[in-house]
Amino acid sequence: MIAGSLRWRLLLGAAVTILAALIVAWMFMTVLFERHLERRQEAELIRDGLRLASALSLTADGQPVVAAQPMDPRLQKPAGGYYWQVSTRAGVVRSRSLWDALLPAPVDPSADDWRMRRVDGPFQQPVSIVERVLKLDAGGVPVLVQLALDTRPLATARAEFGRELAVFLAALWLVLSAAAWLQVKLGLRPLESIRGDLAAMRDSASTRLSASNLREIQPLTDAINRLADAREHDLEHARRRAADLAHGLKTPLAAMAAQSRRARDEGAVKAADGMDRSIAAARATIEAELARVRIAAIGRTPGAPAQVRATVERLITVLEHTDKGGQLAFAIDIPANLQLAVQQEDLSEMLGAVLDNAVKYARRQIHVGAAAGPEWTCLTVEDDGPGISTDRAIDALMRGGRLDEAGTGTGLGLAIARELVEATGGSIDLDQAALGGLRVRFFWGLKQKT
Repeated sequence: MIAGSLRWRLLLGAAVTILAALIVAWMFMTVLFERHLERRQEAELIRDGLRLASALSLTADGQPVVAAQPMDPRLQKPAGGYYWQVSTRAGVVRSRSLWDALLPAPVDPSADDWRMRRVDGPFQQPVSIVERVLKLDAGGVPVLVQLALDTRPLATARAEFGRELAVFLAALWLVLSAAAWLQVKLGLRPLESIRGDLAAMRDSASTRLSASNLREIQPLTDAINRLADAREHDLEHARRRAADLAHGLKTPLAAMAAQSRRARDEGAVKAADGMDRSIAAARATIEAELARVRIAAIGRTPGAPAQVRATVERLITVLEHTDKGGQLAFAIDIPANLQLAVQQEDLSEMLGAVLDNAVKYARRQIHVGAAAGPEWTCLTVEDDGPGISTDRAIDALMRGGRLDEAGTGTGLGLAIARELVEATGGSIDLDQAALGGLRVRFFWGLKQKT
């Protein structure tokens, strides 16, 4: 699903990128927090070191003496985690918290500024030591002042801060992922409108995508419109070629029909019959191709809705002037104001093909009916001829082949009608008519009418 969806790819990419950025942020913020605590600790130690230095004096033999000690409860408790020590070559003075332990001496003590280092301190405690070498007077005895603080509380504070920060950043990741989803949804919304326009282009070759006000979408819109122009040009060219070919064959067929009549007049009846069958088959094929040309043009230019009853009456009037049609009774059961959202010529083409077959195979009567609802329209043509079986009708329509090859009682007109009705968004089915013959039903709409 993710591999085939641009939306999910963008969302996954955004979620992973945000997660990676927040992990890096967590690492850096944790380090910055630790550095901040270390600076605060160093500042605290230096402050107390300055207090020690201000209260420091030396005895005549060089022993250090501290008149006032920093006031911190940890300094009074053995192994309290906070320690100070002042030492010279003559002796050492230290806080009560050190008890009988000593702070490790530096390898290269500094006399210019306070230095901080981390070592393993007394009582197996890791400590941070701030130290400096002082001289109380020029040429005096050097005095090493050291203050140490247990670093374990610092590590605990860092771990607690890291856990709380991780929970906060996880919640922030969810919020940012939701924001990314909204951004992707809004960003891809113009593509949804393009999808609707493409559906309209599928129904009508003359439809084009509307111009987009987004610079990133406009090149895609222009490319699709150029492709649609090329497709429409190719379809128009193919339609003209097919129509020219079909019309061009009519003249040779007319000449062949004239030769057939002359052969019949001269007594070559069997040869004339064979020619007539061949001419009829060729004419049927030409008419089918012309109908398919008409199908290819359906939807290219919108037209007014067809008046169903008026169209049926006009077709029946033509059929009643034929030899077979003049012997049949036609019944029309169609509301006078019924309209169908197809062009008048298309409706005439599909109904004409079906009525032609009905006239050919009906015995005495043909019934044409129609019904409509809010979202559907249904037309039926029934005759009292021999009809066809349900199995043969379903098989023929599913194959989409020429129904005149399915057996007696059907003709090429049904195949043409099927292609026409499907091109206009409808459907067709064949079954047994109440009159005993074939019932052809056309349906357009959202739900099937029974």
